[in-house]
Amino acid sequence: MTMDEGEKDAGAGGEVAQLAENLARIEALSARLVAALGQKRHIRPSLQAPGPELWTRAVDAWMQGLAHDPARLMRGQLAFWADWLRHAAESSEGVGPKGLAELPLYRVARAQFLAARDATERALGELEGLDERERERVGFFARQMLELMAPQNFLATNPEALARAIETEGRSLIAGLENMVRDLETHRGELLPTLADPEAFRIGGNIATSPGAAVFRSRMMEIIQYEARTEKVHATPLVLFPPWINKFYILDLREKNSLVRWITEQGFTLFVISWVNPDESYRDVGIDTYIEEGFLSAIEEVKRLCGVRKVNVAGYCIGGTTLALTLALMARRGDDSVKSATFFTTLTDFSDPGEVGVFLEDDFLDGIEAECAQTGILDRLFMARTFSFLRARDLVYGPAVRSYLMGEAPPAFDLLYWNGDGTNLPGRMAVEYLRWLCQQDLFATEGLPLCGETLHLSDITLPLCSIACESDHIAPWKSVWRGVRTMGAADKTFILSESGHVAGIVNPPSRGKYGHYINETWPDTPEEWQAGADFSEGSWWPRWGKWLAKRSGRKVPARPLGCGDPARILGPAPGEYVTRELTV
Repeated sequence: MTMDEGEKDAGAGGEVAQLAENLARIEALSARLVAALGQKRHIRPSLQAPGPELWTRAVDAWMQGLAHDPARLMRGQLAFWADWLRHAAESSEGVGPKGLAELPLYRVARAQFLAARDATERALGELEGLDERERERVGFFARQMLELMAPQNFLATNPEALARAIETEGRSLIAGLENMVRDLETHRGELLPTLADPEAFRIGGNIATSPGAAVFRSRMMEIIQYEARTEKVHATPLVLFPPWINKFYILDLREKNSLVRWITEQGFTLFVISWVNPDESYRDVGIDTYIEEGFLSAIEEVKRLCGVRKVNVAGYCIGGTTLALTLALMARRGDDSVKSATFFTTLTDFSDPGEVGVFLEDDFLDGIEAECAQTGILDRLFMARTFSFLRARDLVYGPAVRSYLMGEAPPAFDLLYWNGDGTNLPGRMAVEYLRWLCQQDLFATEGLPLCGETLHLSDITLPLCSIACESDHIAPWKSVWRGVRTMGAADKTFILSESGHVAGIVNPPSRGKYGHYINETWPDTPEEWQAGADFSEGSWWPRWGKWLAKRSGRKVPARPLGCGDPARILGPAPGEYVTRELTV
């Protein structure tokens, strides 16, 4: 046997061994896939899609439009074919990896999809006979269905995925199958792509690392006191209430972008609430429970611990909304324990809830109410899925293509890791929040009956600062502005940051990335406010720090953890609740 023949035999043997290994992996993954799909729970249809009544009304409205203008159908057909030919011509100009762009199947699929997208947009624009909210909902869900059918979401019509499969001799597809099975196992049969490498981060290890201690624990929360970073601190401590839809460490991801670290560097004594991740035993916990056993309890504990009569408070997202309710209640009760309040991306006027409003009609809320009545909680799956589909291309389909079709591992991205670390919501609280605030908008209108009082936005009269974000799709800044304008405070500041719900808040000065707008006047509309606002480069953090310092009193010696009482220290930050995992 010659050397060349030996090398060929060795090469062939290696290929056979690789093939056998791949087949074994596929067989094992197939067994895991079947097992994962077997764990899939039944999800009521009302939590999967809008009710059929919406589509019935949309079809009726479209048919009525045709009845009044029969030529519309012919115009639509002609426009569709014109779009198809135009997109087909564009697709033949070398889109995608060399060679694969010439595939007739790809050109046809891409042209068909783009023509259908254009036709759908025209039909939505011509749709009459529906009110504005119905039109928005029909448009949103129609675009969701189109996004799902995009050619790049399927292997046969994704040239890059096909090229990767050829280059890797199929290994990318096996890796993609492995990623898919992992996600199905993680989410009990639901296919939600993992956005960040779950092995890259450890809470308290390389994220949420600011030194501090848990100094109070109840069934609802832990209070984390953070270590002072200056020799002297302002006399008035700050209590920060994050949302309980996700976990608090969005404010303490890493040293370079930690708002927690920055606040302590400015000479403030900082306490942050870490909310419990509820299970079915919390089914009867409502908004009133969060107020009484969370917000009011935390304020009293911090006052007692620091030996002060007043504190400053801040709330983020739903934490800010419930903080506003708490402040209105305190005003009604004559409790002046709070000196000033700050709100981060906080909705209190829900007359225009923005994109999330498509999920706030009875068809979805009735389903949520039934789910909460049955299980006692609103499982984190439903909240994660809802917010993901508000940005489906970035948070669902794009990651799915990279993970399942390209076989790529998810990136080591701290923000996306936090985004996937969701929590459950107590059943009663979830329904109350969605009905009373999001749907009925009681706080900003006739008043919200709670804790023995009827609460109004105008009840809030203490000094306040509100930070909203320009491209926020969860708390639209114009709605945030309207709520603050309605509050009864004479001393109120509104800051508009560039970027979105998270990036606009987690925006450290060292990054020099997003700027902000400021306008001290309160005209009739948010558009007028922005037109008259001054723009400043860089983060809003220093501006807010100066605002807070003016309302935080004289300087005193820095407070040690536990404020000198070792018995108050229950364990190191970030505490126990932030890592508690549930099996529900």
